[in-house]
Amino acid sequence: MSGEEAAAPTKAVPEDDGMTWWYRWLCKIAGVLGGISCAIAGVWNCVTVNPLNIAAGVWMVLNAFVLFLCEVPFCCQFIEFANAVAARADKLKPWQKAIFYCGMAIFPVFLSFSFTTLFGNGIAFATGVLYGLASLGKKGDAVTYARLQHQKQGDEEKMTGTIDE
Repeated sequence: MSGEEAAAPTKAVPEDDGMTWWYRWLCKIAGVLGGISCAIAGVWNCVTVNPLNIAAGVWMVLNAFVLFLCEVPFCCQFIEFANAVAARADKLKPWQKAIFYCGMAIFPVFLSFSFTTLFGNGIAFATGVLYGLASLGKKGDAVTYARLQHQKQGDEEKMTGTIDE
């Protein structure tokens, strides 16, 4: 085995998920802002005597921690496993991140529906929506779409035998 073959498996090939660089940064910025809003609203929500509000506030602070850990791991340098979690989160497909982030953001709202939980989790939910939109893929142009439709119509006519060859 040559040196090139031995080094080939160690190269990290980034999987193309169809996201442009600016959209990826938009999702990361939304994740950071969502984490900040969850943390502030979560701490504010814990200042009460209602146990459901306290539970929702603790969940929101946990959401903030997870968002920071997945989107900007350099903010969590004091945690040993931060880079491993971030690497695993980067391998997730956009639709998986969308379900994860939206699910995390909805739970505190169901736990204690209030102004604080609703707007505190709004940006975190929006981050999930952005990742969900990224999973839909790029928008195609009209010329390519028309060409595909014309080709599909021709294939269907050949299969039904309406065109004489």
